[in-house]
Amino acid sequence: MSQTLNIDGSLHEGGGQILRMALCFSILCKKPIRIYNIRGGRKKPGLMAQHTKGIELLRDMCRARVKGLKIGSMEIEFYPGEIGQGTFIAHVQTAGSVSLLMQAALPVAIFGAGPITLDLKGGTNVDMAPQVDFMTEIFRPNMEKFGATFDFDLLRRGYFPRGGGHCIVKVRTIRSLKSVTLVEVGSISRCFGWSFVSGAVPVRVANQLASGAKNELIHICKENIDIEEYQESVDIATDNCSGIILGIETSTGSIIGGAALGNRQKDSFLIGQEAASAITSAYNSRACVDRHVQDMLVVLMALAEGHSRIKTEPLTLHTQTAIYVAKLMTNAKFTISEQDDGSFIIDCIGIGIKNQFH
Repeated sequence: MSQTLNIDGSLHEGGGQILRMALCFSILCKKPIRIYNIRGGRKKPGLMAQHTKGIELLRDMCRARVKGLKIGSMEIEFYPGEIGQGTFIAHVQTAGSVSLLMQAALPVAIFGAGPITLDLKGGTNVDMAPQVDFMTEIFRPNMEKFGATFDFDLLRRGYFPRGGGHCIVKVRTIRSLKSVTLVEVGSISRCFGWSFVSGAVPVRVANQLASGAKNELIHICKENIDIEEYQESVDIATDNCSGIILGIETSTGSIIGGAALGNRQKDSFLIGQEAASAITSAYNSRACVDRHVQDMLVVLMALAEGHSRIKTEPLTLHTQTAIYVAKLMTNAKFTISEQDDGSFIIDCIGIGIKNQFH
């Protein structure tokens, strides 16, 4: 195994993303790492409960040795082993995001010794992270273009502040990821979404969220806009919450999404409109990938075999962080070029990692 690589966790995004990505690449590239200044860019730096659970999950998946793993720690050392198979558990007792656990674990799981099941608990629809519906309906079809996928079973939703959401993610292993070219957005073939409320939140809030979204999407979707408006079953969710998940699919197969959670301090119509504006902004700039999927695809591009090209909007800080960590820890080559229409193309020559067990 190579010499330990030191990584400053306060750089770029300065939060949990550097931690998640560095651990993911550490396992896949078999590089031990020391991460210091963990979450140094946050008001309350150091490991929170959700981060420790994420590290424990990745540790268990590859039988790693870890030093400094405790809440509040500003530094850890991670020595990865071989990726295993079977069921791995991460139960966050707070509303820590299930989706962020998935972001870190999925690229590792697809290169496992055999099928992997992730048993995850925490927040399924919370602020500052993708909703799980966004992961399944927007990220997953983008991931499938690289030749990998996962099955998802939602047992219970978990909202802020109590969490308690529960889902099962089943991952099939692959030999390698294939390169992807997404530079022509084409025309819109369908426009879809889900607007929900739960607990004591009246269903009219779901109607208002959907109305705001339709008011924005009508500028690009001339045909029917299919947004399902519904009240969550008490079997799935009892706490109060509302939200919306939106997407478009184009003639070239691009899937572009937007999402938002309700907020009592803000008009629901405006929230729905803003969620949809993430889609109209991307489509009007002729991007093939929305700003929320950018950074997640960077990881897959770095690991894939061959030359990938993705046209997107200006790079978010999360995407810049993803590229920084990928370049630091792999031999992947990235080139960013701005286009005349204001969009950007991310070019990547991936490292072509192979699953030795497949």
